[in-house]
Amino acid sequence: MHLMKPVLMTVALLVAGIAFTPMAWADTQTGKTLFDKNCAQCHGPEGKGSKKGPPLIHPYYNPGHHSDTAFFMAVRKGVKRHHWNFGDMPAQPKVNDNEIAQIIHYVRQIQEAHGIVYQEHRM
Repeated sequence: MHLMKPVLMTVALLVAGIAFTPMAWADTQTGKTLFDKNCAQCHGPEGKGSKKGPPLIHPYYNPGHHSDTAFFMAVRKGVKRHHWNFGDMPAQPKVNDNEIAQIIHYVRQIQEAHGIVYQEHRM
């Protein structure tokens, strides 16, 4: 299943007109370094949240509710506040597509380590 994630993400992003190198998914340590540099200030160390932003280690962010593509687009385009009262997340233009893919891979790895796995989203 882990091998399918990069393939599905690649297809989804290509359909959306966005390209990145799927090999970026292979390096969890690089993803952690990029997360620490670009995301941890708001989302906290290891995505556990802070006073500035929500925890990504939370069932809200399981892949069935917030897909990899949703994460990608949040970084690329920003996103309106919708689960928490932290305000809107601004786009992060300094983070390139390959770096976003590595960050997503890292977040999914730490989510999985905390028991957060795909759960079908029902409205």
